[in-house]
Amino acid sequence: MSSQTTPTRAVPGRAGGSAARRALTVAGATAAALALWALAGPVAGIDLTVRLDGGVQPVGPGAVVVASLLAGLAGWALLASLERILKRPGRTWTVIAVVVLVLSLAGPLGGAVGTASTVTLAGMHLIVAAVLIPGLGRPARGA
Repeated sequence: MSSQTTPTRAVPGRAGGSAARRALTVAGATAAALALWALAGPVAGIDLTVRLDGGVQPVGPGAVVVASLLAGLAGWALLASLERILKRPGRTWTVIAVVVLVLSLAGPLGGAVGTASTVTLAGMHLIVAAVLIPGLGRPARGA
């Protein structure tokens, strides 16, 4: 019987640890946004509302979870694509992510009703970015 082992090599973008870390990052960003929503809305009593379709709409926990998850999963998908075609995917992804963050702030800055709602909703965008950008920005391979 031979007890020889063969060295293994990680496949870029497919490492189990990387996928688990990224999934936790997306979940963490969603949880952070939801925590801010809970602290601002139900705890502090801030009326989180936005102008939408000519009316005013409350921002509920479902919208926070869906928006955060979509942002995280889209960022992950973009990073996975960049890892397949670029030598430095993390750097490129980070630049794109910061640009998307700046553009996303137009939503709460232009559509939120009231100063407290504007600050809180912009804070949710910032807190999601603060978790996603460093959490997903590390490439799966040593690039």
